[in-house]
Amino acid sequence: MGKFSMSRFFGMDDNYEADADVSQGTQQQFADQSLAHNFHQRNGDNKVVSLNAPRPAATKASKISLAVPRLYADVQDIAGQLLKQEAVIVNLGRIDDENARRIIDFLTGTVFAIEGDIERIGDSIFLCTPKNFEITGDLSAILGEKLK
Repeated sequence: MGKFSMSRFFGMDDNYEADADVSQGTQQQFADQSLAHNFHQRNGDNKVVSLNAPRPAATKASKISLAVPRLYADVQDIAGQLLKQEAVIVNLGRIDDENARRIIDFLTGTVFAIEGDIERIGDSIFLCTPKNFEITGDLSAILGEKLK
């Protein structure tokens, strides 16, 4: 009598094995449905990317130009290259000091307007970059050490 009362108390009776078979079948069926549901959900989040598809950042190659202005009027061409998101190395070695200073002033304003950067990388040589370029390191210090 103790066995039967305890079995009934915990919800177990003589049909326990039959219930176990049914619950196992139900669990298997639930697991199959759950897997099918998860498969269809993942299938909707298709993360496959074509290797031949154009990528916005990688399709346009970054370009660096070298400019050696001989007149102050040449600065407009340099500014145009900066506006086209191209970096420019400007060598002011072949122009007088007054016009070189004016060119640097003009390019400083241009670079400021496009949120770029200008950095001296040598004696009368400057690197002007638009916003999409990043200048790291101190190139003028490295070049200064090598020249000594």
